[in-house]
Amino acid sequence: MALSSVQILGTGQLLDLSRRLRSVSGAPIQRNMVRRIRRAAEPLHRDMQNTIRHLDLHADRRRPGSHGGPSPTNRPFRAALAEAVRISVRASSSPGARVFVDKGRLPRDISAGVLHQLNSGRLRHPVFSNRSRWTNQRTTPMWWERTVREHTPRMQAEVARVLDDVRRQLE
Repeated sequence: MALSSVQILGTGQLLDLSRRLRSVSGAPIQRNMVRRIRRAAEPLHRDMQNTIRHLDLHADRRRPGSHGGPSPTNRPFRAALAEAVRISVRASSSPGARVFVDKGRLPRDISAGVLHQLNSGRLRHPVFSNRSRWTNQRTTPMWWERTVREHTPRMQAEVARVLDDVRRQLE
């Protein structure tokens, strides 16, 4: 499972329904299906953002004699990461819902690899962009996968319910 996206796809069923919706003039049915699939993914989206906002980051201890200083930015790091988590729902080609990290919404000084590092439990980065001094911060490993696992059964059940409802409407 890729860290940067979560996909709930019943590939065969969704593709079949998508084709049938296109062949029938089912625009209202399709909009309803998309809205309900989005609604099924929204709790994961919110929980993922909350998990990122409340990640417990611990810095390694400083060496004796080293001094800290003020942050060069006033932007909250975790909030910036959480704002980059998005939902995408498609009903046409490769239909389904995706909860993913939109790299374009990350601040320029934060790379998408930061989330991969955080998910591994360790974030290594230069001290205030000084590439000759590096530090580590630690957090709970595998938080992304755990959050997804908690929501997957509910999302799969909701998507199956939506597909059954749409199938009934098309008959």
